Amino acid sequence: MDSETPQAGSGSPQADSGSSQAPDDAFSTSYTRYALGLLVVVYVFNFIDRSILSILLESIKQEFQVSDTWLGFLHGIAFAALYTTVGIPIARWSDRGSRTSIISLAVFVWSGFTAITGFAQSFLHLVLARIGVGIGEAGCSPPAHSLISDYFPPERRATALSIYSMGIPIGGGLGFLLGGWLDEWFDWRTAFIVVGAPGILLALIVKLTLKEPVRGRWDAVSAKQSKQPPAMDVLRFMRSLASFRHMAIAAALHAFYGYGALAFNAVFFRRSHEMSSGEIGSWLALISFTAGVTGTFLGGYLSDRLGSRDYRWYMWIPAYATLIYIPFAFALYLWPSPYIALAFAFPASILGGMYLGPTFAMTQSLVTPTMRATASAILLFIINMIGLGLGPQGVGILSDLLAPRMDIESMRYALLFTVTVFAAWSVLHYLLAARTLREDLEAKSRLDAEG
Repeated sequence: MDSETPQAGSGSPQADSGSSQAPDDAFSTSYTRYALGLLVVVYVFNFIDRSILSILLESIKQEFQVSDTWLGFLHGIAFAALYTTVGIPIARWSDRGSRTSIISLAVFVWSGFTAITGFAQSFLHLVLARIGVGIGEAGCSPPAHSLISDYFPPERRATALSIYSMGIPIGGGLGFLLGGWLDEWFDWRTAFIVVGAPGILLALIVKLTLKEPVRGRWDAVSAKQSKQPPAMDVLRFMRSLASFRHMAIAAALHAFYGYGALAFNAVFFRRSHEMSSGEIGSWLALISFTAGVTGTFLGGYLSDRLGSRDYRWYMWIPAYATLIYIPFAFALYLWPSPYIALAFAFPASILGGMYLGPTFAMTQSLVTPTMRATASAILLFIINMIGLGLGPQGVGILSDLLAPRMDIESMRYALLFTVTVFAAWSVLHYLLAARTLREDLEAKSRLDAEG
């Protein structure tokens, strides 16, 4: 691994034309901080409503008497199928319409369906409500990524997007904490109703206070570039970038094991270590609030700092962090004491979250401003169809296949295999993405220059 300093025009994220000059319509520093903070709150609610299901799966299994395969379907494909499918048309809308209004509507829809989940009278009703949550949540991240890229200059985007992505561990932690104790004190239905209802108020706050910035306000955008290109043109351009192809595959593999673990870690601790839903929910919340938040922020912060010298660090950071993560995963799933196993989960969670900021930021840097929401949706389509859709499903199927031989320990080994194998595979593709990143950023710079 050699090091080099990117030069102006070399295609580094920091070399984007106009990125170092504040636009004429600049918002105050206090407002951009507020806007980013509000978007973090939105993403927190997004992940509370998405992740609370994980801590409730065992209770749902007991009431409806379904297999781990069906639990994986409920957590994965039932949510991801329409979440990923409608994400791209919503992103196209975001690249030409009001991004703030789209986010407000999305919060209202997914919060409503989360509350409705608590009234399900059959497993089919759960699936339908879960689909509704997925449709609503599809309108969150693509317009949010695009907004953040217009609130902050290129050299600060990975940090800003990492701060936004902290909504994942914070929301996941709150989902574990609230879901675990509400399930233990009341029932799983009450948990869905309690966490879903407040989102309706948040939707109103977003609508009334989040301002729409000018697109490409930190970029030199020609008249031709100000027009939204056809979706197939965006897809063809991104497919032509070898770094994006490998980065998207790497992130999808990372999400495969990450969402598989998110879905079933609580189930594993309840079955193999006989912990209550409230206790394991509290532990997983603590890990998310501390280690998860730290890792998510560090990934973007370190990428921006080291990327100023060599922008390939945007790919090397997630590669090396994931590689170091693997031994901690072995300890987490194999250690006989639940509390020592949870201790290993702290460093594992720090390292596991470091891919988010650099991956999202590099996607935004590889395309022109009018492609950004669409590019984000394409990346999220790949990540979520493979990771969110198939990760929990794969773990559930593998657990059922191992159950005749391993009984209650089947979930332990299903998680261990999925996490370690797919983490190692992800490392390979991040390293491959770094090899062609320079050329692909230069291709984007030429596209900017040609208009």
